[in-house]
Amino acid sequence: MRKVSRLIHQAREVLQIEAQGVLDLIERIGPEFEQAVEMILNSKGRVIFTGIGKSGLVGRKIMATLNSTGTPSLFLHPVEAVHGDLGMVTDDDIVIAISNSGYTEELINILPILKNLGVKLIAFCGDPESPLAKESHLFIDVGVEREACPLGLAPTTSTTAALAMGDALAVVLINRRQFNRKDFKRFHPGGSLGDRLSIKIKEVMFAGDRIPLVAIDKTVRETIFEIDKKGLGASLVVDNGLILLGIVTDGDIRRALLEWKDIMGLKVDIYMNS
Repeated sequence: MRKVSRLIHQAREVLQIEAQGVLDLIERIGPEFEQAVEMILNSKGRVIFTGIGKSGLVGRKIMATLNSTGTPSLFLHPVEAVHGDLGMVTDDDIVIAISNSGYTEELINILPILKNLGVKLIAFCGDPESPLAKESHLFIDVGVEREACPLGLAPTTSTTAALAMGDALAVVLINRRQFNRKDFKRFHPGGSLGDRLSIKIKEVMFAGDRIPLVAIDKTVRETIFEIDKKGLGASLVVDNGLILLGIVTDGDIRRALLEWKDIMGLKVDIYMNS
């Protein structure tokens, strides 16, 4: 048995720690989560995410997911907020503040201002006794037992847990809004996802003279010529009324060559698939 290297062992341990951190959240999802969902659904405003550092990046990702799935969202940087960006906030909005510790100074400093503006506050953090948790209308517990970082310092498990909770929120909102593929296409027309949702059959199908066709009484030689001419690797077999009887592929012809020495004069119906 191949020995697992130290490097691979460490990588697997990181994934196990982070996976466990996410699994631990399952039992902690309760009434506060439901209230957050209802609060967002009943809001006439936007969901505004805020956070510093890695937590801010997590907020930006959740914001992007919500935007593409029918929940208008913004990101508010806590420092820029007090230098004019608070102008984007209205009293109809909901602010989701993300901080693992719940003590992030830049975040705590803007909480009274946000509350004075009349917004609803939801905390994504790991300490129910923290200032962030206590100052918010709803506390969503995203705490983790430990970070995957061996120093216990770099946000790893904690950011994964917060992101997973954000995904849970987004998916529940998708279901509650009955958001469908057609809706998704409106907000996400670009990229491979947009292509998958936008391409219609008529845009990729072959029609008219581009369709390889041979009559049931044609020979292998004539069939090969038609397949080669149309370049699709196969030909439809039809009767005199153009009713579909079967299909012949270049693979069928190769297999026929192995079975018969001289197949060029044989009729197509001998080896077609019907």
